[in-house]
Amino acid sequence: MIHTRDRVIRKFVIPERCSPRRVLPAALVILGAAIFSFAAPASFALQENRKQATETAPATKRNARPEQPTLTGTATGSVESDARFFYEFTQPQFIIRHILIEHDAAGHGKITFEKLGEDTPVVEPIELSPPALAKISGLWQALRFLDSDTNYQSSQQFPHLGTMRLKMEQGTRQRVAEFNWTHNDNAAALIAEYRRVADQAILIFDISVARENQPLNSPKLMEQLESMLKRGGLSDPHQLVPLLNEITTDEHLPLIARNHAKRLLKQIEK
Repeated sequence: MIHTRDRVIRKFVIPERCSPRRVLPAALVILGAAIFSFAAPASFALQENRKQATETAPATKRNARPEQPTLTGTATGSVESDARFFYEFTQPQFIIRHILIEHDAAGHGKITFEKLGEDTPVVEPIELSPPALAKISGLWQALRFLDSDTNYQSSQQFPHLGTMRLKMEQGTRQRVAEFNWTHNDNAAALIAEYRRVADQAILIFDISVARENQPLNSPKLMEQLESMLKRGGLSDPHQLVPLLNEITTDEHLPLIARNHAKRLLKQIEK
């Protein structure tokens, strides 16, 4: 292969009889061509190196926000992992005369309830779903419960509606607040969330008893479940999906209850 420089030199070979006036310009042309032939590849290589360096260099993100430290501790109202939470309801004349829910920061715990006319309390494990736990934890934080001495009892008294107690423990610290009516929005919302948790847990227990011992009660329980679903009285309806799937294929239960369970599944899964 003939290189560019050789071709240029051959093209401008000086005839032997050329005059000196023609020799000098021709020599200059040859020299310039040779310089250009050497410089062009070097310049091209330099541009390619710069281009590759630009493409491979990591992009610099402008206006990057520095990482913020995570704040913990009761001073900021956050819920610590070693905290325990309690909700209690008492009204001796109600069908469910006593309810006690206790759980940790992860939502693991148990519910204890007593029915009117029964001496033995029922104790069942309880698992707060992530959506329910998020609501409850947020309300505890909003109350700043351990750091507050707020009296949640309103000036109005309604003892016939039952007495509510909220309790929180963390290390050596604990606090209990008792009231039968409150105008504090966060305290009222927290009580309502716990009531949904209790109602759902008690309904699941009643359905389990009906499946084992009283199958004829299952249609009525399906109606109760639908009523609670429509009025938003359940903590998290999606927790009932596995149970309802079992009911749809449980031949010990009346067909009307099984078909009702199928309709409820469709409502929940919408």
